[in-house]
Amino acid sequence: MTPAELSQSLLDLVNSLVVRRRGEGAEIADLGLNVADMSLERPRNRDHGDWASSVAMKIAKPLGTNPRAVAAELVTGLEAMPEVASVEMAGPGFINIRLEASAAGALAQTIVNAGTGYGTGHMYDGIKINLEFVSANPTGPIHMGGVRWAAVGDSLARVLKAEGADVTREYYFNDHGSQIDRFARSVLAAYLGEPTPEDGYGGAYIGDIADKVVEIHDGDIAGLPREEQQEVFRSIGVDLMFTEIKEKLHGFGVDFDVFFHEDSLHESGAVERAIARLRELGHIFEAEGAIWLRTTTFGDDRDRVIIRSNGEPAYISGDLGYYLNKRERGFDQNLIMLGADHHGYIGRMMAMVEAFGDVPGVNLQILIGQMVNLLKGGEPVRMSKRAGTIVTLDDLVDAVGVDAGRYSLVRSSSDSQLDIDLDLLGKRTNENPVFYVQYAHARTSSVGRNAADSGVDRSAFAPELLTHDSESALLGVLQEYPRVVGQAAELREPHRIARYIEEVAGYYHRWYDSCRVIPLGEEPVTDLHRTRLWLNDATGQVIRNGLGLLGVSAPERM
Repeated sequence: MTPAELSQSLLDLVNSLVVRRRGEGAEIADLGLNVADMSLERPRNRDHGDWASSVAMKIAKPLGTNPRAVAAELVTGLEAMPEVASVEMAGPGFINIRLEASAAGALAQTIVNAGTGYGTGHMYDGIKINLEFVSANPTGPIHMGGVRWAAVGDSLARVLKAEGADVTREYYFNDHGSQIDRFARSVLAAYLGEPTPEDGYGGAYIGDIADKVVEIHDGDIAGLPREEQQEVFRSIGVDLMFTEIKEKLHGFGVDFDVFFHEDSLHESGAVERAIARLRELGHIFEAEGAIWLRTTTFGDDRDRVIIRSNGEPAYISGDLGYYLNKRERGFDQNLIMLGADHHGYIGRMMAMVEAFGDVPGVNLQILIGQMVNLLKGGEPVRMSKRAGTIVTLDDLVDAVGVDAGRYSLVRSSSDSQLDIDLDLLGKRTNENPVFYVQYAHARTSSVGRNAADSGVDRSAFAPELLTHDSESALLGVLQEYPRVVGQAAELREPHRIARYIEEVAGYYHRWYDSCRVIPLGEEPVTDLHRTRLWLNDATGQVIRNGLGLLGVSAPERM
C-alpha cells in the first residue's frame, strides 16, 4: 500500500464520517477538504508505526466535536482494513498507523514496475512555466554564481516537469546596454595593445577573443575608424563569447529551449506595447519630460521612470516588455532566478506584475541565489588564470568533474551561501556526498549482477517476508519519494531531492549489511532472496530517478 493509496482510504473514511454526522447528502467537500489534506507523516520514532495522521484535528471543529472523538471513529475504520496491522490514537487526536508487512513490502514491486515514472505527479498538469536562469552577460566566462544557477535551474526544470508542468528553459541574452559597450572597448583595447579601460573587463580571455575576431573578420580592421573597429569587436566578440557560454553549459548538462535577445524588446516594439497597455490601465504618468510607471500604488518605495527625459529607455522598460512578452507567449507562471545583489529588485518587479493585473508570486516568482566559495585545503581557490578576476565553470569542472560539480551546487538551499570543498569532492569515501549516493546505486547494480550469476531472479514476490527492521525502514523511506518530489516542485527547492537520496543511500547500506539477496554457500534460492532482489532493484530505481532529476549520472560500477 502506497502513501497515496492510504491517503485515499483515509479520505473515504472521513467522507463516511461526515455523512454519519451530518446526514445523507453531506460530503467532505463541504468542509473544504480533499485528498491533499489527508497527508501522512513518518513518525520520528518508528515504534509509533509507519505513518501518522493529524486529520482528526483538522475536521473536529467543523463537525462540532473534539479531535479524539473523531480519531476514535477513524481508528475503528482503519483497523478493519486488511492492509493495516494496527492503529493507535495518541495525544490530542493523532493517529499512528502500522501496515501489514505484505502491504508495506508491496511498494518494492510498485516501484520496479513504475520505473522512471515512480515519483512523478500531476501538481502542474496543464501549467505552462517559463523558467529563466543563468542569463549571464556575454562579456566573460560564467562565474560561480551563474554556475550555481545553471545546476539549480536545470534541476528545478526537471522537478517541475516531473510534476506535469510544461517547462520552457529560457536564457535572457543581455545584448543591449552599457556592459556590452564596455566589453567591446575592452576587446578593442586588447587588439590595439592598449591598457584595459578603467571600467572594462580584464583577463586573458579578452585577448583570446580579440585574436579570434581578427581571424574571423573578412576585411582589414586596422584601416577602419575607431568607432567602426569597436562595432566589429562588439558584434563578433559578443557572438563568440555567447557561443562559448552555450557550449560550456551544454558540457555541464544544461541546455535551453529559448535564447531571448534583450535587443529584440526594443527593436520589436515590445516596450512600446507594454507602455501602451499600462497606460490603458491608468498606471502611466508623465513628469519632468519623462514617462513614469506609478509603482507606489502597488507597494513599491517610489515610482519608476520608464523612458528618460532624453528619450532613452530606463532599465525597467526592458522588464516591462519582457514580462508582457512572456505572458503573450502563454506562460502561466514565470520564474526568474537572480543573484544575491538583486534583492532590491523584487519590489518593483512585483509592483509591475500587479500593474498588469496579474498576481505577484504566482504569475511571476523571483528566486534569489547566494554566493559560492570554492575552497581547497580550507583556503579560497585563487582566481582563474583565464578570467582574471573570477572563478569559472571551467575551473569547477576541471577540479571535480560535472557530476560532483552539479551535485555540490544543488544539494544546499540556493538562498544560503555555499562553501564547496574541492578536496572533499575528490575523495572516494562516504564523506563525499555525491560519491556516497552514486556508490549506493552502483552497489544495487552489483547486487543485481551477482544475483543473476547465483540464480536469483524476480520470478517470485512475497512481500510478507520482508520483516527485518532494516527492510521496514528502507521501505519506509522509499515511500517518501513522491512526496519529496512534490515538495521540491512546490517550494522550488531541488536540494530536497539530493538530501533525500542521501538518506535513501544510508538506509540501503544498512539494509545491505543486514540482509542477504544471494544465498550463502550451498543454501537454496528461496522466495525471500527473490523478494529481496525486488527491494534491491526498487532502491536502485529510486536513487536513479533522484539523480536524474539533479542531472547527475547513476553509475553501475565504481
